[in-house]
Amino acid sequence: MSAELAINLKGVGVLRSQRWILQGVDWQLPVGAIGAILGPNGSGKSTLARILAAHLYPTAGQVGVLGSLFGQVNLQQLRQNIRLVQPAGPYDVQPELSVQSIALTGFFSTLALYDQPTAAMITRARQALEQVGMLALADHQYATLSSGERIRTLIARALVAQPKLLLLDEPTSGLDLLAREQVLATISHLHAQRQRPTIILITHHTEELPPTTHSVLLLDRGQLAGSGTPAQILRDDLLSRVYRCPLHVRNSNGRYYIEVQADSWQHLLPDNHAPIERGDD
Repeated sequence: MSAELAINLKGVGVLRSQRWILQGVDWQLPVGAIGAILGPNGSGKSTLARILAAHLYPTAGQVGVLGSLFGQVNLQQLRQNIRLVQPAGPYDVQPELSVQSIALTGFFSTLALYDQPTAAMITRARQALEQVGMLALADHQYATLSSGERIRTLIARALVAQPKLLLLDEPTSGLDLLAREQVLATISHLHAQRQRPTIILITHHTEELPPTTHSVLLLDRGQLAGSGTPAQILRDDLLSRVYRCPLHVRNSNGRYYIEVQADSWQHLLPDNHAPIERGDD
């Protein structure tokens, strides 16, 4: 693995309406590695994802992405090497398009196919669909796909541009078990390739982290709760504190599963008289 850093964060913070949404975030991730941003709702995961995607400038700290430092690089140019996939995002592609056409929109960063793709683009799009196991459905209408197939199509759409950084924001949200595992298998397959992007997963769930995950960044209410290898971060004591729930972390063949005993449920409901803290995700 390259010693060069794809991500280098030092003291990163975001101040919004006189409130720190993120504060004091440090993280380093090598080029070509798989990283994960983990934390409960309101921990600041999506805000940090927007920074890493070069869509949001931090209020404080230093941000290095793909060897470029914010403030010393044109962010629009930097974004050409970054793709953010948000299956549950605010925008969606045109559902009547074919799977291949959806992949081709990735060349133009549009939600529909307005431009005539070249033969080289079509070849690259079919290669990307093959990478995610969707080539056999290239002529199928996007609207007819299952949720898992749609997500893999969106990943192919991101891959056509051959990004150096691929951000996957909750890529398995709402999927059944098979579809989830197919998406994770796709991520693992991408990581195994020689010319691979740096991949960052933004998620709530430890079981979504591939065994090859290099580093986990754990957030708690906008603060850095920890960063390190999965073995260093995915611990009973640390996750119980962050998720405010007594839990046990089980490692099975390099994957981490969280278990919560039913006899603890009676202590999980909030006190009706206690204030509820909320934050941005």
